[in-house]
Amino acid sequence: MDLSQPLAYRMMPQTLEEYVGQEHILGKDKILYRTIKADRLSSIILWGPPGCGKTSLAKVISNTTKYKFIKLNAVTSGVADIKNAIVDAQNLLLNPSGKCILFIDEIHRFNKLQQDALLPYVEKGVVILIGATTENPYFEVNKALISRSMVFKLNELSIQNVYAVLKNAINKEEGLKGYNIKIEDSTLENIAITSNGDVRTALNGLEVAVLTTPIEKDGYIHITDEIAKECVQTRKAVFDKGGDSHYDNISAFIKSIRGSDPDAAVFYLARALNAGEDPMFMARRIVISASEDVGMANPMAILSEAAIYVATSKKSNASYNAINTAIEDVSNKDTGTIPMHIRNAPVDGMEKEGYGVGYKYPHDYPNHYIEQQYLPDKMIGTKYFVPDENIDTSNFGKIN
Repeated sequence: MDLSQPLAYRMMPQTLEEYVGQEHILGKDKILYRTIKADRLSSIILWGPPGCGKTSLAKVISNTTKYKFIKLNAVTSGVADIKNAIVDAQNLLLNPSGKCILFIDEIHRFNKLQQDALLPYVEKGVVILIGATTENPYFEVNKALISRSMVFKLNELSIQNVYAVLKNAINKEEGLKGYNIKIEDSTLENIAITSNGDVRTALNGLEVAVLTTPIEKDGYIHITDEIAKECVQTRKAVFDKGGDSHYDNISAFIKSIRGSDPDAAVFYLARALNAGEDPMFMARRIVISASEDVGMANPMAILSEAAIYVATSKKSNASYNAINTAIEDVSNKDTGTIPMHIRNAPVDGMEKEGYGVGYKYPHDYPNHYIEQQYLPDKMIGTKYFVPDENIDTSNFGKIN
């Protein structure tokens, strides 16, 4: 192992047994695990957030398969590169099987022409495609390719998963074992929390901390919470404003308002603001919700005579306190993931991944309310909005 390579590269797993996380698709009884082990892989799309292990899984496959393995990056490759890969695969002198596994990282960056160039070779079985993407493949990948591939959704890694990788990095020769590091388990856990499920971010932060901290008189590099926090920086933005998670978050926000759960509504508002969402966008969504979901049941919720209404109202800072507390949580805690049933599911096929499955539309039920979960599992029971004595709750709908 070349120790001059970045730590994140050196810690990439070589076998399925070394791979950490994604047990929902890589458990020993799961089809993806079995097909990789048997070297019977068909074309697949790996979809998940940055640092969740898509490229690492492709690396494991490359070490497992008997087929020629070719890697392309959609940012730097074009149709000519695809055709060259096909020519190499069909050279029976150099590749007797006549087929290859073609891994395309960031496949969503291929345009329609580039994706179409792949299609006939995927159909013929010359190419076993592995596409990796952070974007929703049902939006970004050619429908013909999707129909000929199995889509596997990779989740962000848990704190325990990232902690396990960091612990391995400290103890392995190809990691940081040669540096004589002293670091508390709680500090490693804090790095895992701050990385927000991105193991690459966690490893990069740990490496920077080790390489920039001087050796002390006892011969060790001491990595404290303060050093780790400085090197990993603040908790990453919860979602990409332009990506799929943006729509999941706004979907959860609107459904929490519709479902009369103020704590969940404030939580998803905090997630949006923490990620840099335009406050005016959120304000427009609230106005739309006031019109569609409240309507004439409470006309004053729709901005008419808003200035006078606000000026003459009793005053309370309960909402102000609620959003401040929620922003503090999403900035510094592992708050979990949006429940699948309230995520955005605009495209056919996403229900196979669990998106939107089981959502109950409150307006279909008596009093326009139905009990269901809005907050992530890890935040169930959290209270952000606590009405004080100046808040008349008699006009409120159901509040959890």
